[in-house]
Amino acid sequence: MVNSCLCFIQFHCFPPKCLLCGAPGETHTDLCQGCIDDLIRNYIACPHCAAPLPAGTKPGTICGNCQQHEPLIHSTLSPYLFAGPMSKLIGHFKFNEELQYGALLSRLLQKEIESLQPEMPELLIPVPLHPSRLKERGFNQALELARPLAKTFDIQLDLDTLHRTRATPHQIGLQRKERIKNVRGAFEMRGGIKADHVALVDDVITTGSTLRERAGVLRKSGVSQVDVWSIARTPSS
Repeated sequence: MVNSCLCFIQFHCFPPKCLLCGAPGETHTDLCQGCIDDLIRNYIACPHCAAPLPAGTKPGTICGNCQQHEPLIHSTLSPYLFAGPMSKLIGHFKFNEELQYGALLSRLLQKEIESLQPEMPELLIPVPLHPSRLKERGFNQALELARPLAKTFDIQLDLDTLHRTRATPHQIGLQRKERIKNVRGAFEMRGGIKADHVALVDDVITTGSTLRERAGVLRKSGVSQVDVWSIARTPSS
């Protein structure tokens, strides 16, 4: 009752405002309906890595990359494409330190999870940044996305187990063999993990190579099921 009253007061005294165009936002969302409709959905995607697939592809179809390799990732949720308005939202959040954009992105991801009702993991692990990248940026965008999700879904947040051992160049523009080499050995486990099912949280999935490296480290440590939650996927990998 108290929470409902507080939400009512907050909505009427501080109504949401669209972060993209300035129009009144939808309830609990700092986006107007028009800008929400402009976000490009990743409807047709590989269930393992969320790689976008051609229009007309049968639901559940596994992409060629995942067919050629052991599926270390059970499922990947990445509801939008990193294009158009979504790329602007993530850019403001990730590179301009505008954390209100991160709160919005986490809320959009939360709505998607609530809609799909997947099997919930025991742990959420934000993808770690290398210390040099963290110092440069000032915050870990994956943690900012994961923290509200952990609270909403009552899932333990693990910040201590998975570590990035070295900074890696961006994957975009690299050939497949270069991408694999770029991330090989870039993550390690420190200490044991007492969970059979975990979900990695990140902002954007750029390539399946990075996903597989992270998931492989977790699987070798004894995790049975690794899922990935991200807000967006690049149009092609």
